[in-house]
Amino acid sequence: MPKPIVAIVGRPNVGKSTLFNRIVGERIAIVEDMPGVTRDRLYQDAEWQGREFTLVDTGGLDFAEDVITAQIRKQAELAINEADVILFAVDAREGLTAIDEEVARTLRRADKPVILVANKVEHFDKIPYYDFYQLGLGEPIPVSAAEGLNTGDMLDELVSKLPDQEEDAYPPDTIRIAVIGRPNVGKSSLVNAILGEERVIVSDIPGTTRDAIDSTFERNGKNYVLVDTAGMRRRRKIDLPAERYSVLRALRAVDRCDVALMIFDATEEIAEQDKRIVGYAHDKGKAIILVYNKWDLIEKDDKTMNKFEKKMRGELTFLSYAPTLYISALTKQRLPKVIETVDFVAEEASKRVATSDLNNLIREATQHNPPPADKHRRLKIFYATQGGVKPPTFILFVNEPEIMHFSYQRYLENKIRDTYGFEGTPIRIFLRKREGNDI
Repeated sequence: MPKPIVAIVGRPNVGKSTLFNRIVGERIAIVEDMPGVTRDRLYQDAEWQGREFTLVDTGGLDFAEDVITAQIRKQAELAINEADVILFAVDAREGLTAIDEEVARTLRRADKPVILVANKVEHFDKIPYYDFYQLGLGEPIPVSAAEGLNTGDMLDELVSKLPDQEEDAYPPDTIRIAVIGRPNVGKSSLVNAILGEERVIVSDIPGTTRDAIDSTFERNGKNYVLVDTAGMRRRRKIDLPAERYSVLRALRAVDRCDVALMIFDATEEIAEQDKRIVGYAHDKGKAIILVYNKWDLIEKDDKTMNKFEKKMRGELTFLSYAPTLYISALTKQRLPKVIETVDFVAEEASKRVATSDLNNLIREATQHNPPPADKHRRLKIFYATQGGVKPPTFILFVNEPEIMHFSYQRYLENKIRDTYGFEGTPIRIFLRKREGNDI
């Protein structure tokens, strides 16, 4: 299921980006001592006390009427509307301002759980922050995001307000399909073609699909959920605030899917944004199908598909395991292959290998190509087991994990694929240190 969303809001220069970085544990947001530096929402998964959530850093809420601050305000309001919990950051050094009061009024209208965070408190007995009580949002929690002071108490309060994990409403055998890709590549047209009805608006205007829309259907006794997601574009090319926020919704759809249909426009070159989008699905361990839409518009001869395939594979080398489909959502060319391939890769992603067979394979692989060595120490693989599915995950118990070279790990992955397939799904291999005898 998608993670709860926590939005950090507040007027400019109260330390929202610093707080964001403190919570996620790394410097992701740009931090400058200049109001308004955060122009776009940033989002990152975070965890506290075993609870995971997606943290969203917003631009400063400012109620002046110039264009930039109005855009930032709109973005923050969109984040507030989508958030499950809101961290309202104020500057304890400067004290309560009229803008803080205006932000508080906006938050009260949102009717969402709000945690009032009084930031920039390095000396808890010297800087007054009690004026913020009059905002009517409960007791302010004093913190120093820069120094990490009292942020643990703030996070304890945060996780206490996160919504309970929802039960999955779909049958357990349901295959969840996320339709992803840049705007205007034909995602909504493909959804409609698969469903056989006009359930999703189709438009030539990029960004028409603002929300991820779930459509359930059944084929040959199998249950599916099809999610049509808003098109994702490079940040500098995004103009509509609603489309900006749709990116986050699309990523959430990937988080909860089993199979990602990555849609390309066959009439266009593969763009860097294409790689980023499908790379997110790859990093999340999702089964992936590469779908080239608008194939009916390509002038062809008997070598066209092979040339296209070779060029595409050169651009997407990290997706060598993913099958490709060449379709037309408009003419329904090869449309039946889509769900057929979904079934196939979903089964591959759920496949399990018997431990004895896996260890026989690893033994043969290491005998044919011995593991790497470093300074008179050779890597020994004692034992292997499959630890999970979706994606298939393998655990190798070894003597010295640091000796493993990525090229040898890739060699072992290829041997596993050559023997057992796992087409359409990433494979994860983890190393565990163990003393003992060779397998």
